[in-house]
Amino acid sequence: MRYQGKITEWKDDQGFGFITPNGGGKRVFVHTKSFSKSTRRPAENEPVTYTLATDARGRPQAQDVVLVQVRAASARGHAYSNFRLILATGFIGLAGAFVMTGRLPVAVLWFYLAASAVTFAVYALDKSAAQNNRWRIQESTLHLFALAGGWPGALAAHKVLRHKSRKLSFQLMFWATVLIHCAAFAWLTASGLEILNAAPGG
Repeated sequence: MRYQGKITEWKDDQGFGFITPNGGGKRVFVHTKSFSKSTRRPAENEPVTYTLATDARGRPQAQDVVLVQVRAASARGHAYSNFRLILATGFIGLAGAFVMTGRLPVAVLWFYLAASAVTFAVYALDKSAAQNNRWRIQESTLHLFALAGGWPGALAAHKVLRHKSRKLSFQLMFWATVLIHCAAFAWLTASGLEILNAAPGG
């Protein structure tokens, strides 16, 4: 028998949450592995259908969970994921173009590549810690890595690792760090061009 309900709590970092049945009743535990026919991560307040089972301790647990209206939501999530990768690779490509045309030193490109790789690794460590109930890396630390220039790697981690990609408060702060860094990058690049043009023979 299939039941209907809504995800009323979801811990995306740890991959589990709880479903409240339609009409009320005791909440049902659900694990990310229990979802079927889905290519995206679940989120709070999403309607679902499921079958009911019990775990080793006799507690109710949802199985064969299906997200309702998965097609439209999946298309939006897929488009957003692609946008993140395009933005990350586009920025690295822009930095590379500036290096090729002599507008930036090659060290700048290597810096962004290294910062992105380190940031991706930090995200991977934090996701592993979340899944294994170990000491977590503070969100402020993740934002500092992004602000310092590792945000393309963070975007890749959001897409590839599916980590910190749905928490609204984190995403708002993350995009603020991206905007601040890009504004600083644009100002520094423009300032560098002015200095080159003003130099003798420029």
